[in-house]
Amino acid sequence: MEIIRYEERFKQDFIEMNKDWIQEYFTLEAHDLEQLNDIDKLMSDGAMIYFAIENEKVLSTCMTAPIKNDTWEICKFATNKNAQGKGAGKAVFKAALDYAIKKEAKKVVIYSNHSLKPALHIYHSFGFKEVPVDIDDYDRCNYQAELVVGN
Repeated sequence: MEIIRYEERFKQDFIEMNKDWIQEYFTLEAHDLEQLNDIDKLMSDGAMIYFAIENEKVLSTCMTAPIKNDTWEICKFATNKNAQGKGAGKAVFKAALDYAIKKEAKKVVIYSNHSLKPALHIYHSFGFKEVPVDIDDYDRCNYQAELVVGN
């Protein structure tokens, strides 16, 4: 397995993987579609997407994007069902987090749902702490975590 930064040839994999994952558990919402339909703009604004690749197939993917001041978000984190348990999700999550920190993020946030136990476990393993939800971008969001960098 190899962890790589965004390459155009995997753009559709990123979109489809995230759509499939969201629709398996929830409903695609307006903010999801904004992000998935505007990857090029997000990338030009500083976002980065990572892929775990094996035999030219995407196992997992994760995006990090600046959201305001020196706060970044880790978002659009999905793993192929057939690749679960290989460590691909944790690897792309770490790559995205490292990228945000390298770009001088002072705080990294995650918006999620309490039902996603494997993802929550990954967040906690990297030191993220649950905080009150402060957005209304997603109906499904009932969990927010943040990592203050440098403390």
